Amino acid sequence: MRRQERSPSWLARKINCERPNVYYIFKQESINTDLLLRISRALKCNFFIYYSEELDE
Repeated sequence: MRRQERSPSWLARKINCERPNVYYIFKQESINTDLLLRISRALKCNFFIYYSEELDE
């Protein structure tokens, strides 16, 4: 988000949630795959790749 100069409010609108929920998401240790997919689409970044790379190790 920082590299794209996007705000938590922007992400909240893109993933259809309230801004405080974005901060809550950031604090969590894990994330539901549907939510990760919505964030990936919003930011045009495949965050699933990090999990697949971890499996290869």
